[in-house]
Amino acid sequence: MSLFRRLCLFCLALLTLMFAYGRAFGQSDPDEIGQVLGEEILAPDVALHQIKSYILSRAAPPPAARNAQQWTEEAKRLRQHLLHDVVFHGWPDEWVNSQPKFEDLGVIETGQGYRLRKLRYEIVPGFQSVAILYEPEKPQGKLPAILNVNGHVGPLGKAIEYKQKRCINFAKHGILALNLEWFFFGELRQEGNQHWYGAHLDLVGANALGIFLLEMRRGLDYLYNHPSVDRDRVGVTGLSGGGWQTILLSSLDERVKVAVPVAGYSSMATKVEARKYGDLGDIEQNGTDLLAGLDYTHLTAMMAPRPTLLIYDAEDDCCFRAPLVKPLVYDSVKPFFKLYGREDVFQWYENRDPGTHNYQLNNREHAYRFFSAQFGLPPIEKEVPVGQEIKRYDELVVGLPKDNLTILGLARKLGNEITRRPVPLDSTSKSGWANEEREKLRSVVRYKPLQLTRVWTVANTKHRGIETLSYMFEMDNGLCVSGSWLKGIVTPEKAPVTLVLNDQGRKAAASDVSDRVNRDEQVLALDLTFFGDAWKENEPFSYAQILDGEGDRSLGLQAAQLLAIANWIRARAGAQKVRLESRGIRTQTIGLVAAALQPDLLSEVIVHEGMSSLDFLLQKPVTFDEAPELFCLDLYKDFDLHRLATIAAPAQVKLENLLTSSPP
Repeated sequence: MSLFRRLCLFCLALLTLMFAYGRAFGQSDPDEIGQVLGEEILAPDVALHQIKSYILSRAAPPPAARNAQQWTEEAKRLRQHLLHDVVFHGWPDEWVNSQPKFEDLGVIETGQGYRLRKLRYEIVPGFQSVAILYEPEKPQGKLPAILNVNGHVGPLGKAIEYKQKRCINFAKHGILALNLEWFFFGELRQEGNQHWYGAHLDLVGANALGIFLLEMRRGLDYLYNHPSVDRDRVGVTGLSGGGWQTILLSSLDERVKVAVPVAGYSSMATKVEARKYGDLGDIEQNGTDLLAGLDYTHLTAMMAPRPTLLIYDAEDDCCFRAPLVKPLVYDSVKPFFKLYGREDVFQWYENRDPGTHNYQLNNREHAYRFFSAQFGLPPIEKEVPVGQEIKRYDELVVGLPKDNLTILGLARKLGNEITRRPVPLDSTSKSGWANEEREKLRSVVRYKPLQLTRVWTVANTKHRGIETLSYMFEMDNGLCVSGSWLKGIVTPEKAPVTLVLNDQGRKAAASDVSDRVNRDEQVLALDLTFFGDAWKENEPFSYAQILDGEGDRSLGLQAAQLLAIANWIRARAGAQKVRLESRGIRTQTIGLVAAALQPDLLSEVIVHEGMSSLDFLLQKPVTFDEAPELFCLDLYKDFDLHRLATIAAPAQVKLENLLTSSPP
């Protein structure tokens, strides 16, 4: 055997020994790391129970009042608070208080005792909607009027059969009926009008509730200013999302004298407890801060003493089952009408034909009877058959401008107009500026520090040179975070510490964790609330929107969890500071917010596959369900990522492999 060959065999043997030695003393393998990171720590059912309990602990109890005068004053206070502090937060006064702008685009004569008038109107500058007015052919004197709002009716929008029948019957009985379109339905069915894009309005500083209330309130403005309308006989009604619109508009605007919401809302307790019977609602139904200190029981009570009929379905196959809803939104509210001696005008009807989610004949006839009684009209007991008078969708098209804005388009427009206070150049001024910005950030993300009440050590491994411990971190707010701690067996006790976050959960962080372990570091991979397998099937965005509605912010909650655990691991490991490494836009933002809130904690923040600006959320666009915590009210208006990085100094922020958005 030649010397060269012997040398090659010796080198091969040496390399094999070195590899084996490395495996025995801390050379980690991503596949094996992934097995540890993939082990269940927090069960999905437990995570769900915890978040439900957290939400319900913050749900407002039903209101109470001693007498009519006290409740009248309290209802006025709530109305002003909701309008000024919540619904129109961030909206220009000139938009909110502008006069209605309607265009009359022609009449359809039916020859059946009524006519249809096509209307187009401005919601805000550059954003228009449409409506159809059903008016009696030969009006006599001042007429009652009813605003008919849409629910989630699909492509037909305002042309949906049951809504046309209702409006025709109103007109045949001498009532003006205005049939509004709704975002993402009928003529407003553009992708950018998906309701979840309301979150993008929140992001740029305009509460999404504002656009929804303005769109429906313009219709009320039209009827109230109509020369033929008796202002003391104005009503509102609608199904589902239209039922929600009915109670929101009617409770906040006393020009509404009679309301008939149909299967449109429930209390927070009912919604969360009876989750199996429907979703938790859209972003407008749980609008940001709408449910902070109050609930839909309060909105219903704010109708007193104005006549109100609540219609619900016995076995609703969408969301609001009558027997479950009734105790809180009807039974608990009856005493408020009694305070005024008007308990007779607060009524309840449980539909059993067909008993599913509907505004069909049985429900319509109950609405007709109620409206006719409250308006002082001859009783309307039965619906006039009008099936032959239903118009096709194309016959009811009014027409919108080709460049009409959408909800998303409006958010982008507002985002482009954002200006922020410049960062001072001198160090003294910059320090003061950073402190002020930090306080503002605390307010925007509703940051509340958390304490660890118990750290559960639930599992461990120790083989092939790697030691691991699995933890469940229990917080003093009742929520838990999962974590996996890893290091090489020969890694020093006070070795540097890296926290690892991944948008796909800690199981997906195996490569990043393995890399840091191989650098002789201690690594703690975390699944914060709404991350990881515990939330894979639990629709975290549904619960995140409710947290926002109750006045919390998921982003602030997650940042508080991260900071509590970072402080714990720093003390446990005896390290002065810890590193943070994240992958994805969600964990990037959580990490930057945490670093900005406590700048002395993290030495550096490394971001993989992140974004350069929150504008990425608008331009791509990222949807609410993909990253619910990022759509924090005012976040982009007041901050951007580079601004957070500046506030986080002296922590060093490094961005690697940034994502790019598609053109808007």
